[in-house]
Amino acid sequence: MRRTLAIVLVLNAVVAASKIFVGVHTGSLAVLGAALESGLDMFNNVIGMSVVAVAGRGPDEDHPYGHDKFETLGALGIVGFLSISCFELLREGVTSLISGSAPHHIDTTEVGIIAATLVVNMFVVWYERRRGRELGSAFLLADAAHTAGDILVTVMALASLALARIGIGRLDAVLAIVVALIIAWSGAQILRASIPILVDERAIDARQLRGVVLGVPEIHDVRSVRSRSTASGQLFAEVTVAVAGTISVDQAHQLADAVEAAIEREFGTSQVTVHVEPA
Repeated sequence: MRRTLAIVLVLNAVVAASKIFVGVHTGSLAVLGAALESGLDMFNNVIGMSVVAVAGRGPDEDHPYGHDKFETLGALGIVGFLSISCFELLREGVTSLISGSAPHHIDTTEVGIIAATLVVNMFVVWYERRRGRELGSAFLLADAAHTAGDILVTVMALASLALARIGIGRLDAVLAIVVALIIAWSGAQILRASIPILVDERAIDARQLRGVVLGVPEIHDVRSVRSRSTASGQLFAEVTVAVAGTISVDQAHQLADAVEAAIEREFGTSQVTVHVEPA
């Protein structure tokens, strides 16, 4: 995962430098907003490489359930940086709209540079999403979602330059405001995916989990179930089952093992705690 983030960091650095060059040279607020977005991508990659090193640690005495939630905290860090960029871009966009400023000195080379960064952005989204699914990483998927917003932001920057070339440069401020709204939407989507993990929202419908447990022979009843999941998709479940009061401790232990195996077969990698009570 750190190797994936390192590759993405290099690509984002190239994109950010290119956008800064064009934005400063042309005075396009939309392009500078896109450069800010790419700069935040770089910063997020650096933070991600640090967070992943912690999240990858196994359980210890202080964190018996592991360190996966540190990765989710990293995803929330992305939202914080998105909020900052959204506010600054909105402020600059409104100011530019009021003052009537517009980009200047647009040539085909600058348009070509921004078009090239668009291609790089598209590759980064494809690569990071693919690796995020392969590794079960909420952080990589969140960062890919952020960069997906970057694609639309870059399209807006490209449109701003094209419009300025034909004398409609005043629309640059409007496009900058649209870019800010896109950034805000990306942040909302990341929050929507991250908060349920941090607040331990149930991972599996209770009826579905009960059905799997009741499918184990000799389980008479399921008295309670609880579940939650981590950013990597690992399931934690707690189940209280009722069995015949006449069975031995060894038989009860075998039934508990059977319940754990059934849940893992149905839902994937799981850590299940089974409490056995007499029916």
